[in-house]
Amino acid sequence: MALTKPTFPAPDHDHGRCTADAIDHAERVCKQRSQKFTPIRRQVLQALLSSHRPLGAYEVIDELAKSMPRPAPITVYRALDFLMENGLVHRIESRNAYLACAHDHDAAAMVAFLICDECGSVGEIPAAPVAQSLNAAARALGFAPKLSVVEIAGICAHCQKP
Repeated sequence: MALTKPTFPAPDHDHGRCTADAIDHAERVCKQRSQKFTPIRRQVLQALLSSHRPLGAYEVIDELAKSMPRPAPITVYRALDFLMENGLVHRIESRNAYLACAHDHDAAAMVAFLICDECGSVGEIPAAPVAQSLNAAARALGFAPKLSVVEIAGICAHCQKP
C-alpha cells in the first residue's frame, strides 16, 4: 500500500479538495470493479468525509439527515458494508465507528490506525509486517486468526505543537 496522502492532514488543509479527491477515488475504484456507486453510497461516504474523524453509524445518519430525509439504519449499514468491502471505508473497532479511506488498497490490506486522543483524527499506515508477525505468533500457538486490527492511541504531531 503506497500512501499518497499525509497520515494526518494539516488542520488548515483544503478539505474541499481532499473530499473531492476521495470521491473521485471511490468512483474510479467502483468503475474498475464494475460496482455501482449509488447515490446513498456516495452520500454515506460524503458524510464520513465531513471530517478526518471516525463516525458511528448513527452519527452518519444524523449527518445525512441535515440534507435529506432521515435514512433507515439498515440503508446506512448496507452502504457502509459495501464501502468497507471495496476498501473505501474502515471500521475503527475501538470506537465502533467508520472512517473514510482514500488510499489505494482493498479491504484485505493490513493497516494500523493512529488515533489522536486530542483531536480525534485518525491516520493510517501500512502494517503488513506487524500483522503478519502477530498472525504467525497466533498460528504457532494453534490459534487461527481471521481478523487483525492494529489501533494505536496517542497524540498527532499537529496536537503536539505548542
